Amino acid sequence: MLNDPIAVIPAFVAGLLAIPILLAIARLLSLYTVVNEQEAVVYTFLGKVMGVLDDPGLKFPILHFGPKAILVPLMGTRQPVNMKLRQRYLRNQMVNSEEGTPMSVGVWYETQVSDPVAYLFNNADPEGSLEANVASATISTLSNLEMDKLLEDRHQLSRKVRATVSPLSEKWGFRLGSVYIRKVAFTDREMVDNITDKVVKRLVQVTSAMKQDGENRVGLIKSQTAYKVSEQLAQAAATRPAVVGETLNQIAADDAEVLEALMQVMEAEKLIESGADVDVLPPDARVLVSLSGDGHGSGGQPAPTDATSRLARLRIDDGVLP
Repeated sequence: MLNDPIAVIPAFVAGLLAIPILLAIARLLSLYTVVNEQEAVVYTFLGKVMGVLDDPGLKFPILHFGPKAILVPLMGTRQPVNMKLRQRYLRNQMVNSEEGTPMSVGVWYETQVSDPVAYLFNNADPEGSLEANVASATISTLSNLEMDKLLEDRHQLSRKVRATVSPLSEKWGFRLGSVYIRKVAFTDREMVDNITDKVVKRLVQVTSAMKQDGENRVGLIKSQTAYKVSEQLAQAAATRPAVVGETLNQIAADDAEVLEALMQVMEAEKLIESGADVDVLPPDARVLVSLSGDGHGSGGQPAPTDATSRLARLRIDDGVLP
């Protein structure tokens, strides 16, 4: 019969069904329990705490608490407690500044159960009490403070709130972690608009002041540069006549004809720059100027001097005469 596979199948199925049933009965009788990560199990017997299992894994209460652990399902309780880190954010906690301005405050805090027994038996609603305690501590700490301090000193104020809440939270089995005031906002919309306008105007003033200061600095640099350039140009202009005169003297000492040609070229350049009218005459042309003994020319005009007569009779080789 043992070799009959058909007869083995019902026994196998019965064994599969019996194992979960036996495990459930064993768990109901507290013969064993499974403690999860970040969890604690509190056992009570006849209204008194037997003990706490907080190490994760498979545990046998009878080894920890003795034979009376079997009677826990009848005369006691088995209560699991979540030991994970919890985070909460309280919105719109209303406070008034020193100036009487209504402000809305948002507080973020984190907490963790440190004492499962105190968490279960010292307060009927520990989480709600902790939340109310954080809110009341925030309002009492931040009320009637200067607006600048409310907006800027959040780190110090957060530490004060935590110091106020921590003693009570420990009595209720909590370990309070970080407390931070994340948001401080105005509730009056008209006031928000007024403050926004003031900030915008202030930014415009600061921007205009920065722009004007930059323009002043640029103007100062330009004026200093122009002064230095004009000074150098003046020095060059003052030095030029001496250099030109010295060069002309040297040319006159070396070759008078070269000096004469140079003077003619310079005279022609001056005439061209002046825009005076000139007459073009043949190379062999002569200009005659009548001289009278009374010092006047024809038509009652003043008679030319000897220097004027010499310039009038000057022949220009290229045929250009003013």
